Amino acid sequence: MKVHQIHDFHLKDESDFVQTQQSLKHKIDLSPSITPDSINTCAGVDLAYWEQDGEPYGVCSIIVIDADTKEVIEKVHSMGKISVPYVAGFLAFRELPLIIEAAKKLETEPDVFLFDGNGYLHYNHMGVATHAAFFLGKPTIGIAKTYLKIKDCDFVMPENEVGAYTDIIIDGEVYGRGLRTRRDVKPIFLSCGNHIDLESSYQITMSLINQESRLPIPVRLADLETHILRTFYQKNHV
Repeated sequence: MKVHQIHDFHLKDESDFVQTQQSLKHKIDLSPSITPDSINTCAGVDLAYWEQDGEPYGVCSIIVIDADTKEVIEKVHSMGKISVPYVAGFLAFRELPLIIEAAKKLETEPDVFLFDGNGYLHYNHMGVATHAAFFLGKPTIGIAKTYLKIKDCDFVMPENEVGAYTDIIIDGEVYGRGLRTRRDVKPIFLSCGNHIDLESSYQITMSLINQESRLPIPVRLADLETHILRTFYQKNHV
């Protein structure tokens, strides 16, 4: 798969992070471009981390499934030392090098990528799902397992019904949704990544839910795969 080199990752400090986010923020496009009916393939993206000899390492898994049959048609991963330190609000800079490396290995070009992480639901609207879309050139969706509290704004818990949601509105703007994908299970936090609108993101996400998890199938599979890969690399000290 072709990946666009939007910027490098030789950034010096937080001011470089902010400047990069601001330069891309104004190019975010949340207009509808795809619907569940138009999708043939979709990909889940997740990362896992560990330390080895005092150095941080990570692995990224991308799993592509058939949108109709839900069968896995391709999976790739990348592993390496993490060179960007963790800074709140700038996680994408830490994760993107491995995401890009894994995406380049894809023979399939997924119609949409779903990330284990935030998109527009972010301090600067630049969560990993949004940021990654500029490199991937594809619609992206953010699926977070925990709520990122912004400007001291809490979310309203959705009703205990499958598909129930409450929009997360901050300063009059919709950042995302608290979404109940299964009864009696904690909600997930859905937000647009890029090149997609919130309603399409919602419909696509719900079309990929089964009884095994509150997460969409490709995200859950990528999450499971990263744990397997992390254990393998830890044991083999690669």
